[in-house]
Amino acid sequence: MRKIIINALDRKGTINKNIYGNFSEHLGRCIYNGLFVGEASPIPKVNGMRTDVVEALKNIHLPVLRWPGGCFADEYHWKDGVGPKESRKRMVNTHWGGVVEDNSFGTHEFMELCRQVGCEPYVNGNVGSGTVQELSEWVEYMTFDGVSPMAELREKNGQKEPWKLKYLGVGNESWGCGGNMRPEYYADLYRRYQTYCRNYGDNRLFKIACGPNAGDYAWTEKVMEIAGNYMDGLSLHYYTLPTGDWSDKGAATGFSKDEYYATLKAANCMEELVTKHSQIMDKYDPAHKVGLIVDEWGTWYNVEPGTNPGFLYQQNTMRDAMVAALTLNIFNRHCDRVVMANIAQLVNVLQAVILTEGDKMVLTPTYHVFDLYQHHQDATLLGSFVETQEVEGIADLTVSASENSEGAIHITAANLNAGADCPVEAELFGKEAANVTGRVLTGNMGDYNDFDHPNDVGITELTGISLENGKVRFTLPACSVVELTIQ
Repeated sequence: MRKIIINALDRKGTINKNIYGNFSEHLGRCIYNGLFVGEASPIPKVNGMRTDVVEALKNIHLPVLRWPGGCFADEYHWKDGVGPKESRKRMVNTHWGGVVEDNSFGTHEFMELCRQVGCEPYVNGNVGSGTVQELSEWVEYMTFDGVSPMAELREKNGQKEPWKLKYLGVGNESWGCGGNMRPEYYADLYRRYQTYCRNYGDNRLFKIACGPNAGDYAWTEKVMEIAGNYMDGLSLHYYTLPTGDWSDKGAATGFSKDEYYATLKAANCMEELVTKHSQIMDKYDPAHKVGLIVDEWGTWYNVEPGTNPGFLYQQNTMRDAMVAALTLNIFNRHCDRVVMANIAQLVNVLQAVILTEGDKMVLTPTYHVFDLYQHHQDATLLGSFVETQEVEGIADLTVSASENSEGAIHITAANLNAGADCPVEAELFGKEAANVTGRVLTGNMGDYNDFDHPNDVGITELTGISLENGKVRFTLPACSVVELTIQ
């Protein structure tokens, strides 16, 4: 029997709810047919937003949503997406599939989606092909309450009152699709652009600079050195590839046990990336005024056979659920520096939490992990220890523990072993446990939900829990994620 020890007296900091954020890009069927079906669709909707998707996102308390990209952000010109839909400019989405983008989903629609879901908007501005004036005017359009050309344009377009916008990204992947810039050049450009992104009235922007691609520590070093005093957040992008080969990333389903463990080992690299980038940030920001924003993360496989390769549509299995559990536990442990994360992406793209096809909707195994972990949002991280064993080069158990404002303790634990159950004894110090309940997500490593079988993988009650003398005993099934609530 393996040991988990939770110390309720070891209060390590607050787990920012925005760690459980998501990302929506004008890519494939994420926006159109995924989130937004327009006014003419027979699919149940409110102001064009799919009711089933909105309700599913409210259920997991989605805290923040990033938009409009991604690579699309740096070719997006916001004025094309406001005003009467029939007069909005049409363009070709050159990054993703070469399809026509009619701009029917723009600023007003995104803000309406966030209103319905109850999440904070995170807008990523165009630095790659845009101008300082364009980004400055977008901020003014969204947030200025007064007399100005942009405020008048917003009112003309049907929104008299300004919106509240906190999170603003200044460029995306400026080292790659966002302009192929050098860090020194981007850092100076960032300083210039952010200068003209004003705080209007009581709206205060949290400005996020473009950070590194995976292990590019030189980018973090130089951008923090030059621009660290001008930012509130620095982004980090890292995708999990089972093969490590961008030309052949492996299949989303039908994979071998070796591929399963290779994927988890690749996902576990996030621990090293967050640690090392945080160390560089500590050098220039010892007071932790700048948050690390992991605003693109998740698994990336070959697209499903027969689908547009530019749409990045992939199925989502229990393997993806284990990647999500492992990664979210890493972010929780680093909550002193990681203040937001946005899995890629929300619907129908990469490691999506939701899949749609016509009027059908599927909640993926990854969605259920976010359901199990939602009680960590804004809770206090507690010190924890877990006794692990190595399986195929990776520790088999991963754990987080937190206490919420009502005094309930939530433990999330994942058994990454695809073939063996794990009996566990969890001991709680510093607080007396009176009652414990549990929920579990489990299945074979390749199990998934599809439109014909939408409920094959889901959360059930964890049975066989015992509580005696402050010790909780239960079994983590093979390939499972568990949430315990101790009161």
